[in-house]
Amino acid sequence: MSSLQTTALKEALRFYLECGVDEVLDNTAADRFAMPAPVSAVPPVKPSAPLFSGPSSSARSADMPLGKSEAQGQSASLAAAAKTLDELRSAIAGFEGLSIKKTATNMVFCDGNANAPVMLVGEAPGADEDRQGKPFVGVSGQLLDKILGCIGLDRQQDDPLKAIYISNIINWRPPGNRTPNPAEIVVSLPFIQRHIELVKPKILILCGGVSAKALLGRDESISKLRKGWHDYKTTDGQVIPAIATYHPAYLLRTPTQKRAVWADMLSVQEKRQDLNLLS
Repeated sequence: MSSLQTTALKEALRFYLECGVDEVLDNTAADRFAMPAPVSAVPPVKPSAPLFSGPSSSARSADMPLGKSEAQGQSASLAAAAKTLDELRSAIAGFEGLSIKKTATNMVFCDGNANAPVMLVGEAPGADEDRQGKPFVGVSGQLLDKILGCIGLDRQQDDPLKAIYISNIINWRPPGNRTPNPAEIVVSLPFIQRHIELVKPKILILCGGVSAKALLGRDESISKLRKGWHDYKTTDGQVIPAIATYHPAYLLRTPTQKRAVWADMLSVQEKRQDLNLLS
C-alpha cells in the first residue's frame, strides 16, 4: 500500500469518527445484495392509513412566520398598553418572545434624563452593557460621552436642556455581540417606538445603521442616511426631527470617520438652537 493510499484511508477514518461512526460490526464486509431475501412467514399487511401523519411541508413553512408574527403581535400589544416608562420597562422584562433574553444577564432599558429634549437610540447592548444593565457604558460608550460633551450634552445632567436620554433598539445583548437579526429587530420595534412616544423628545439621534434603518424604515446605508435630517413619525401623531450618525464602535475601528460624526453633532447643535433648546 502506497503512502498516498495510507493517507487517504486515514482521512476517511477521521471523517467517519467525526460523523460518529466509531464501531465495526463485522471483520469482513458482507455483500447484502448477493444474500437471499429472508422468507417471511406472515405476509406484510399494508396499513390503510398511517398511524401518525406529521404536518406537511407547506404547513410547517406556514408555522414558522406565524410564530414570529405572534411574537410581534404580542410585543405590539404590550407596548401599546404601557402608559408610563415603568410600565414599559416591566412589559419588556416580562416578554418571552425573544430567545436572546435567555442568554443575556440584564435587560438594558435606558440611561440619562427622561426629561431631556434630545434622545439617542443605539443598536444593542454589548458585554459591558449586559453586565451593568445600562446602554453605552463600555469603551464605545465612553467615546460617545466625549462626543456628546463637545456639544454640551451629558447623560448625568439634571438640567434637561443639558442632558440626554439614551436607549437601544434591542434591550437584550445578542450572543457574542453579534448584530441583531431582522426577526429580532421586527419583534423589538414596537417597544422602542412606544419608548419614543412616552419620552416625547424634540430631537432624535439614531446611532448606527441598525437603529437608523429600523426606525426610519429605510434600506440605505448609514453613510447615506446620515446626510440630512429625517422626519420620524410616531403612531400618536408626533413628528420628530431625526438625524442618523455612525456608531461609536465603528469610530473605534474607523477613526477617520470622526470628522463626519463631528459634522453630525454640529447639525444637532444647530437644530437645538433652532428649537430654542439651548440653556
